[in-house]
Amino acid sequence: MRLDQQQYPLAGIRVVDFGWVWAVPFMTQLLGDMGAEIIKVESHARLDSTRTQKPAPGRPAHPDWSTRFHAYHRNKKSITLNMATPRAIELVKRLIRVSDVVTDNFTPHVLENWGIDYAAISKIKPDIIMASLSSAGQWGPLRNLTTFAPALGAISGLETMVGYYGERPLGSTLAYMDPVAGTYGAFAVLAALSYRERTGRGQFIDMSQMEACITLIGEAMMDYAMNGRVWGAQGNRQRGMAPHNLYRCKGDDQWISIAVKSEEEWRSLCSAMGNPQWTQDPTFADQLSRWEHQDALDQHINRWTQGYGSYELMDMLQRAGVAAMPSLTTAQEVQDPHLLARGTWVQVDHPTLAGEIVYGNHWKFSRNPGGIYRHAPLLGEHNQYVLGDLLGISTDEIKALEEERVLY
Repeated sequence: MRLDQQQYPLAGIRVVDFGWVWAVPFMTQLLGDMGAEIIKVESHARLDSTRTQKPAPGRPAHPDWSTRFHAYHRNKKSITLNMATPRAIELVKRLIRVSDVVTDNFTPHVLENWGIDYAAISKIKPDIIMASLSSAGQWGPLRNLTTFAPALGAISGLETMVGYYGERPLGSTLAYMDPVAGTYGAFAVLAALSYRERTGRGQFIDMSQMEACITLIGEAMMDYAMNGRVWGAQGNRQRGMAPHNLYRCKGDDQWISIAVKSEEEWRSLCSAMGNPQWTQDPTFADQLSRWEHQDALDQHINRWTQGYGSYELMDMLQRAGVAAMPSLTTAQEVQDPHLLARGTWVQVDHPTLAGEIVYGNHWKFSRNPGGIYRHAPLLGEHNQYVLGDLLGISTDEIKALEEERVLY
């Protein structure tokens, strides 16, 4: 791990993080990877759900053992405050006074009830930036909507497109919507920091996760607006491209993705396959015809791909100018030569799990470093640092706060 955090692009920026589950935790992970000091406010009274997940089959759940938590919360600090107590809210306000950004992804009433919504905290620190990534935004009929990622995917329209082509929607089992919202939120915070540097003014960022998800179906929205067509489940098909699918390769459950857009790419694919007789069939003479007869097209290609390994096919087709990549399993991904060469995976020595592998930062700065400089925090690991070093509270008073379960 790199230890030169002060050289990172966002060094000196402090974030008070009320993020929960994945959306805002991913957003603050991105900011932390760029050097911002992220202080996660949490509590034994209601653990972040990612702290409660089992680290491995057969190993019991423990707040400090979750590998998922370790990935999302690397580079962060943890303070445990019982927000049901007035004193905890007072301490949060003091922390905000010495911070730059506040983040949350609660429903709007939560911070309002605690008295630390933007209207309140901007009075104690006028240049504060607050980013709230609620489900549906701070105002409107769905203001207090409670959701998790599948519900966001459903209400945004994305889930209706996930399923076998022409059949009923199946939806997604992965919470893609969370990191999408988190990424958008990180860019919004960076823009607000830039604005504050120019003007000295903070601001409130009201971001609807639902609206962020809608951007993923822009093509479908445009097709409806322009042509009145409503998309259903798409399977692996992509309008304007054929073939466009996953094809079985040699070996146990091995697959390759092949996507062809132009006539030149189609001719290159045919050449790589040895120009078999079926490619001369008028059914596959042009792009539209191939798209209309994808079932037959896929059967032909699938018979050919089964004679090769996925990486072997990738090399062959890439040399021919055809977009093709193996569909990697998790095991293949962590062993992939290119990803290893890029430093995609980083080994972190967490106190509860030495030599843990997590994904690295997503960019490579040419001047400022960026990446992982510390492990994810133990629950309440930085109570002393935050209260003592940042807020100047004595050791005796911190002990009293623990006894009163303000720190809990």
